[in-house]
Amino acid sequence: AVRLTIARATAPIYLASSCSAFVSIAGSKRACADIDNDGCEVACEGRLGSAAGFDFSSLENFFTNSARALASAISIATFSASCITVVALRAAALTTIADMKKRFPQSRWQKDGTALEIEIKQSSGQAPKPEDQSNEEMKMLALQGIMNSNPERGIAVLETILNGAGTPKLKSKALFMAAQSGSPQGREVLAKVAKGQSNPELQREAIKYLGLFGGAQSRQIMADVYASNPDTSVRRAILRAYMLGGDKEHLFAAAKGEKDESLRREAVRQLGLVHGVGELEQLYQTEASTDLRREILQAFFLAGESGKLVQAAQSEKDPQLRLAAIRNLGLIHSDESAKALQTIYGHETDRGLKEEVLNAYFLQGNAAALVTIARNEKDPDLKKIAVSKLSLMHSKEATDYLMELLQK
Repeated sequence: AVRLTIARATAPIYLASSCSAFVSIAGSKRACADIDNDGCEVACEGRLGSAAGFDFSSLENFFTNSARALASAISIATFSASCITVVALRAAALTTIADMKKRFPQSRWQKDGTALEIEIKQSSGQAPKPEDQSNEEMKMLALQGIMNSNPERGIAVLETILNGAGTPKLKSKALFMAAQSGSPQGREVLAKVAKGQSNPELQREAIKYLGLFGGAQSRQIMADVYASNPDTSVRRAILRAYMLGGDKEHLFAAAKGEKDESLRREAVRQLGLVHGVGELEQLYQTEASTDLRREILQAFFLAGESGKLVQAAQSEKDPQLRLAAIRNLGLIHSDESAKALQTIYGHETDRGLKEEVLNAYFLQGNAAALVTIARNEKDPDLKKIAVSKLSLMHSKEATDYLMELLQK
């Protein structure tokens, strides 16, 4: 019953936050063509958006069977009101906000809920209070001027906005200005938000800016948050921020010591993106998990490191890892990888690995190598595979060889 209650209260926001388009009012399904998310497909089938109210019949089963419906009831409740507002159900939106305030008085989304409440009342024609009439765009232009002339005072105003009841959009712009300032005070503002002072969305945004900000202090702030915050989404955001800042040291530490395997895999991927080849090689030598070793091979590809992939493709004892190495070699377009694939094909006796080499040549667009194999291969099945791949390639070498076959 609790799960279904939360599902009913939060269904609209779940859809709004996960879909690129939403269903319009009056039962229209015109947005469905743009929607590819499972949740949105369910929404479209249920024809959400009726001016009379939402039809939750199609969503109840979806949310009842989804643990995600319970993952963040507080934040979803706030955005549920936002979503309902989109389809003009203002009364329902205000009811949702009031319920959220009553049930979760300590929520970090309280200020955002208050800002949304003001916005809804203004849009419905209620006379706003004078302090609620400020234009966000004008406010940000004024703040930009203060930041240019008096940065210290501007940072103080930014903090006031971030701690106030402004809209999420306004707070996001203020946070960007803090990052853009490049000052120690701006970094301190980012640090406070990254440590959880504001709502979770702004927290992850602040973490990203700290990664772009760079420097030892920013890295230490993120390391402290990583160590103290068990939230997987926050930790993943920090790993990606480490990548933005080129921080191989902390990524390597997470790849070695993180207990959550999904986060270890994330750290390995980010190491590949920062070209942490030495660190990846150390991990590959000591890692026992086949899945993690496969992820490391993928990271070698992300780093453009064909040498390590060639080494694994030629000497790795695990056939599955050899397949992964060959596949990733096919994604690297270089003379070194092409020559390595040629050597592997010539010496390999395993049929599955030979087929993977043919696929790698196809991924490279290496028609010349496939033509050579098609001419010389004695195994009729492998020859057939090579020809079938050539038939899909738009290149002169492939076309000339296919014409040659037709003329025989």
